[in-house]
Amino acid sequence: MTRLAVLATAVVVALGPTLAGAQAPKKSAVSTAQDPAPSAAPSTTTDRRTQAKNDRTQPVTVDADKMERFGKEGLVVFTGNVVARQNGSVQYADRMEVYLDERGDKIQRTVSTGSIRIITRDCRTGTAQRAEYYDLDQRVVLLGNARVWQADNVVSGETITIFLSQDRATVQGGPRERVKGIFYQKDDNTKDTASTTQPTPTTVAARPAPTTCEN
Repeated sequence: MTRLAVLATAVVVALGPTLAGAQAPKKSAVSTAQDPAPSAAPSTTTDRRTQAKNDRTQPVTVDADKMERFGKEGLVVFTGNVVARQNGSVQYADRMEVYLDERGDKIQRTVSTGSIRIITRDCRTGTAQRAEYYDLDQRVVLLGNARVWQADNVVSGETITIFLSQDRATVQGGPRERVKGIFYQKDDNTKDTASTTQPTPTTVAARPAPTTCEN
């Protein structure tokens, strides 16, 4: 089935935390947009807000096996090996619902389900059963066995909410599992041997398979 590519002028961040090991589909011939190079992470609150504002003006490219548009509802549904890219961030999913404003020219929110994986510009990876993005307040919500990690450090819980413009996140546990964080510490006094010494974890728990920041 021919893959479809859609360009929009609003941000979709899925930062996405899929199930590890899911493969991105190949770009279709009709998708000609090039992903911009990842930008440096903003260092201050003002810089982060400016970056978030700039992100909202960047084009969004979505590749999928199928697309359906429901004009009256302001809804566009992508299904089958969905890959959404925007300004260095990428999200993989089985299905993505894109809700537009009344004029149909701006993304208000997205809802993604199935094999969710989100990779951010700063190489954070997250997985969950469901991902919701709200453009107005620049908020990403990962629902259902949510996990976010960077390098060896990982946090997990039932729900993880990321506030993009504030560089802030909250993690909430569920009835079956409490919030868990694993942070690997490095000894500043042994920098010269850092390459041969493994960091010591603060808790003992299984870690996800290593993930490289590749879109």
